[in-house]
Amino acid sequence: MTDAPRRTALDATHRALGATMTDFAGWDMPLRYGSERDEHVAVRTRAGLFDLSHMGEITVTGPQAADLLDFALVGNIGGVTTGRARYTMICNAEGGILDDLIVYRLEDQGYPTYMVVANASNAQVVLDALTARGSGFDAEVRDDRDAYALLAVQGPESPGILKKLTDADLDGLKYYAGLPGTVAGVEALIARTGYTGEDGFELFVRPADAVALWEALTEAGKDVGLVPCGLSCRDTLRLEAGMPLYGHELTTATTPFDAGLGRVVKFEKTTNNGDFVGRAALEVAAERAEAAPPRKLVGLIAQGRRVPRAGYPVVSADGTVIGEVTSGAPSPTLGKPIAIAYVDAAYATPGTEGVHVDIRGSHEPYEVIALPFYKRQK
Repeated sequence: MTDAPRRTALDATHRALGATMTDFAGWDMPLRYGSERDEHVAVRTRAGLFDLSHMGEITVTGPQAADLLDFALVGNIGGVTTGRARYTMICNAEGGILDDLIVYRLEDQGYPTYMVVANASNAQVVLDALTARGSGFDAEVRDDRDAYALLAVQGPESPGILKKLTDADLDGLKYYAGLPGTVAGVEALIARTGYTGEDGFELFVRPADAVALWEALTEAGKDVGLVPCGLSCRDTLRLEAGMPLYGHELTTATTPFDAGLGRVVKFEKTTNNGDFVGRAALEVAAERAEAAPPRKLVGLIAQGRRVPRAGYPVVSADGTVIGEVTSGAPSPTLGKPIAIAYVDAAYATPGTEGVHVDIRGSHEPYEVIALPFYKRQK
């Protein structure tokens, strides 16, 4: 027997709103409430409200918490100041990506305290790896997945919506930062680290407070067109913004350098004498990426109407396989199908001609572009 999917604190709310639910990484999550295209457009032009309570929160705290994270992860976590966040990755000894993460440095509790946020599908893997790598460090790794619900309001109207409900200094809250505050009477960690390509906020709260906060945000956003949004439009939003998704652009078979994200690997960090899990393999990957990377991650825009999907071959004009699609969908913003793909370096230059996607035997022409497809005007 398989275990029944877990349900978030907002499960009854989603069902009352008529959401189409789906099993995602062992959680019953809203896929869409109505039209995923309408939800996507709402986030690009107004605001959308998401339940992201399936994400995995892991607290790392203690005198050597920073040392542990600098050893376990590829980033320079010791350099993160209180109230800031960092995008980073956890790799295996071979340099393959176990997950991409956001690490928040919380207010110190007598010693450094961090919240590591993992993807739902990898939360247990990350927890196990941090626990194992924490051996010998004076620090605690704590599974806090049940301690939080996570709501996100994303889109250009999101600052105005949130300002109706909090006196926290949102104007002073930078991108990739978080501060404790009260939102609609609910204690929250207010973060600004979205996954849609738009401005927005993530609110980490107690599960018991999730419904009241959802209702308050819904009411506060009513006049500016805020709508509830599911995982389907979250995927097309991040795809347009060129943001990688674990299991697609990022896998244990890829290094951060393969994915064009070598900037997250900090060889120069000073803690642990600069040593961290995967360092030797990542140094080799860095050299290869600088010299002659075999494949590069690119954007593809369809010249026709057929939609590419993950796993479809990318082929040259003569039908030779030159790559593979990792993510693909119709783009509501561009009005055309788009894809992210790994392609041979010779075909990765924007504007390269003769690139096609094999869609069930039909070779459809695509334009090669540099990611992202969409960048908001600030």
